[in-house]
Amino acid sequence: MSNVHEAISQHSKKQHNHIQSFLKLEAKREAFIEEAIQLCVNSLPFDIDKINQVTKEMNRLASEGIVPTRRLVTKDMVQEFVNRKYRK
Repeated sequence: MSNVHEAISQHSKKQHNHIQSFLKLEAKREAFIEEAIQLCVNSLPFDIDKINQVTKEMNRLASEGIVPTRRLVTKDMVQEFVNRKYRK
């Protein structure tokens, strides 16, 4: 019986760590997206490579279960967002 509790505890801990890793990556991704948006708003060149590098890490975690995938970001997506939100 004790082994079952230990196994459940280990599984829960593994899931918790998995989710925490995902949340850290999500925050990093959002910061990179915000940076790209601000550059775009100010008509400055921006890059999406850092965003998509983090996105790929997130999707790798998602392939292991319990966390969702995220879409890769294109420059057009950033531009369209800026046009909708800031340049009505």
